[in-house]
Amino acid sequence: MLWSDPPEEPPEELREVQAMLRRAGFVLAVGVVALFVILGLGLR
Repeated sequence: MLWSDPPEEPPEELREVQAMLRRAGFVLAVGVVALFVILGLGLR
């Protein structure tokens, strides 16, 4: 890669999709943990 090459930044649409997927993954992970906690407490 040469110093004169343009920076390899993803297009705006791709950045938005990546941010949305990160948020969806975080929400899904928190939901799964909450589900296991609820199920664990419900079995006692």
